[in-house]
Amino acid sequence: MPNALHTSTLGSLTLLARGKVRDNYAVGDDRILMVASDRLSAFDVIMGEPIPGKGKLLTQMALFWFDKLGPNGANLCPNHLTGDAPESVVAPTEVPQVTGRSMLVKRLKPLPVEAVVRGYLAGSGWKEYQAHGAVCGVQLPAGLQNASKLPEPIYTPAAKAAVGDHDENITFEQTVEMVGLDLATRMRDISIAIYKAASEIALRKGIIIADTKFEFGLDKAGTLTLMDEVLTPDSSRFWPQESYQEGTNPPSYDKQFVRDWLEQAQVDGKPWGKTPPAPRVPDAVIAKTAAKYQEALARLTA
Repeated sequence: MPNALHTSTLGSLTLLARGKVRDNYAVGDDRILMVASDRLSAFDVIMGEPIPGKGKLLTQMALFWFDKLGPNGANLCPNHLTGDAPESVVAPTEVPQVTGRSMLVKRLKPLPVEAVVRGYLAGSGWKEYQAHGAVCGVQLPAGLQNASKLPEPIYTPAAKAAVGDHDENITFEQTVEMVGLDLATRMRDISIAIYKAASEIALRKGIIIADTKFEFGLDKAGTLTLMDEVLTPDSSRFWPQESYQEGTNPPSYDKQFVRDWLEQAQVDGKPWGKTPPAPRVPDAVIAKTAAKYQEALARLTA
């Protein structure tokens, strides 16, 4: 697809890993060049068709939030940005692959936990609440509905999985076993604080952040550092405030549109089993998904 980058190919740097969306390259032994491709994943399967401009949009949105949450904003937690230009570490012929879609970041020791914060009852959380009255071991009041706002945001961490596998919801106590009480507590408290601060900013722009996930790492000094992407449509559930109604699934600015299509998609005449290979995503679905991402960025940064 023209003007889309499904997979980067930077010969001037050593590839460390390809994730669902990002290609990470080593820059010396202390920095990483993160290139956000236009790949789209759903149900932990990477689609064959990219979303043109998606990687640049995700990068712009992450940088917007890093700025709002960093030293010049809420200043809640150090982040992994170096401030150096991504274009400065690649060959001249490779600059078009990185411009606008890359971040040059500190090389950290990633913590094996995704810090998930939920402010509203939605998705798998709603299903779990219906069955148990709780989400990831956090007991909730009776009588809540789909998309209900929770009395207070809750922290429901997940253990990171390898690419292609599903993350596993875990309890706070399990995170303590994995990383220790001090780190687990700080991850929880900082994640909730970031969610609250970001929610206030987004709400002023007419966007509800229903839930989100953060990733953290440690630098050489052991400082807890916010890393990867932050508060993008890939890591968060965004709802337009004007369409929000408790008891129904609000339209979202994320890839839910693709998920809904995939739920009905067929491969060889049978319902797709949510395993590779993915069905071909139609151009109309790609265009609608791109438009939703673009609208979210436009509203936030207006």
